[in-house]
Amino acid sequence: MAFARRPCAVAVLACATAFLVAAGGKPTMWDRDVVPVYLSPGASPYWVSCYDRSNPEQDTLPPACTLQARQCPRDCRDLCYLNCLTCKLVCMCDLSGTECHDPRFVGGDGNKFLFHGRRDADFCLLSDSNLHINAHFIGKRNERGARDFTWVHALGIRFGGHRLFLGVKRTVTWNSAVDRLAIAFDGVPVDLDAAPAASWSPASAPALSVFRTGAANGVMVRLDGRFRIVANAVPVTEEDSRVHGYGLTADDSLAHINVAFKFHSITADVHGVLGQTYHQDYVSAGVDMGAKIPVMGGAGKYQVSNIFGTDCEDAGEVGLIQEPADTMCSSGKGSAGLVCKK
Repeated sequence: MAFARRPCAVAVLACATAFLVAAGGKPTMWDRDVVPVYLSPGASPYWVSCYDRSNPEQDTLPPACTLQARQCPRDCRDLCYLNCLTCKLVCMCDLSGTECHDPRFVGGDGNKFLFHGRRDADFCLLSDSNLHINAHFIGKRNERGARDFTWVHALGIRFGGHRLFLGVKRTVTWNSAVDRLAIAFDGVPVDLDAAPAASWSPASAPALSVFRTGAANGVMVRLDGRFRIVANAVPVTEEDSRVHGYGLTADDSLAHINVAFKFHSITADVHGVLGQTYHQDYVSAGVDMGAKIPVMGGAGKYQVSNIFGTDCEDAGEVGLIQEPADTMCSSGKGSAGLVCKK
């Protein structure tokens, strides 16, 4: 397993951060083969190392990888990751199991692909036994092309009879210091303190926990034994708009979420835009491999009726997911966020 050794004063998150640092101040495992690197503006370089925590003799062995973190890649200046397999710093959006930007995915097989979906529609990302994850897409009319520009605005996660909503509020003028995330559990908004490492866990589902990764616009969601999700709320920048022709206007920053997934215990029958890429025998059927970045088509078979729907053609057998008796939630139109009805 991998972890970083670094002075506490350098970290963006304080050394008391429960999910990154263990008792005694020793950094613990973030994820196998991946170590987070926090480089706030003006921070001094520090050494980052990967260790094989699965080896009982690792304390007597040199680290598998060590480098001095001076600067994250250009696309992720403040937070990047040490890929222990390549011993290089990479952005979150380059890790396997991610969704970023004008939806660009990195599948479980490590290959990048685009899935544009449709604006103001919901799509199944992963469908497995007792776990279902959908995404709500927002978009903007592309005057120069056949398809709209789209981004992921929210996730709808179902497990064990529960529903978790994670999204970003519509934002006119973006301020990274102002939290714009929206979280709801079983239809009730989650009040998460605006402080690094603030955490929340529901009594009805103690295996679920939500942590802030900063004071605003970043969280990690963990369901023990099933998944870990890191989500960051971000706007479309003026530079992005200029390069890609998004036509950004002053009345909407097109705030969306970039997401990194880590799944545990998924079955061989997993489905969905992202889920299918975890099949051992996965072949990129329906993907235009001739494009600069391969594009997955067939949006219709992944579309669901609402952000918590399991009625997509590709969902397979979801199993064991129960309908809450008192609450029905869906994603609002035009980035309005979560709409719940009793």
